[in-house]
Amino acid sequence: METAQVPRQRVEQLLDAAVRYTEERHWDVCPGTWLETVDGARRCSCGEAGCAAPGAHPARADWAKGATGSGAAARRMWTRHPGAAVLLPAGRAFDAVDVPESAGFLALARMERMSLPLGPVTRTPDRRMQFFVLPGAAAKVEDLVRRAGWNAAAIGLRGVGEGGYVTAPPTRVGGAGAVQWARSPTTANRWLPEVEELISPLAYACGRAAADVRESLS
Repeated sequence: METAQVPRQRVEQLLDAAVRYTEERHWDVCPGTWLETVDGARRCSCGEAGCAAPGAHPARADWAKGATGSGAAARRMWTRHPGAAVLLPAGRAFDAVDVPESAGFLALARMERMSLPLGPVTRTPDRRMQFFVLPGAAAKVEDLVRRAGWNAAAIGLRGVGEGGYVTAPPTRVGGAGAVQWARSPTTANRWLPEVEELISPLAYACGRAAADVRESLS
């Protein structure tokens, strides 16, 4: 059995991103699994044939304990684990609101028109988006959505908080593509919004998208 290593350019991109997140945003980072080529086939380093997120999930159960906010430590980690996914533990510097991509772009456009404060937003190959908000949001999401007249699970909206993580760009998820920034981290969005400021347009967009899906199936 022959195993091909991760391309050097890819290794450098992931390492540079991990260091930049710690130094520029003061986010903790943790290396996850990675993609490897074995006998010409791409697979996750975890070895599971049916891995749901190849090369883009924690490498061990206690992964969060290994997260670091030090750029020097991040460089050492990705030097030891070249090509590893860049995972950002939630519940520390941020929480996230995870929504379907169609609803996310609808909400993003509406919030920009309303001049609402926005933090960074990621976009994943499985067509989900994560809106970064202040820590503590995940515990409030279901109640806030219910007050807005929706059921969070029914409209595909969920909070990502302590114990969870966001897979950060430029991590690749199997052959589906790489995680991207729909709204990149900049000096302008260094200060994250409260979840209460965003939940109404996010819930509305998710509810509308869910209704469109139901209508198309009826």
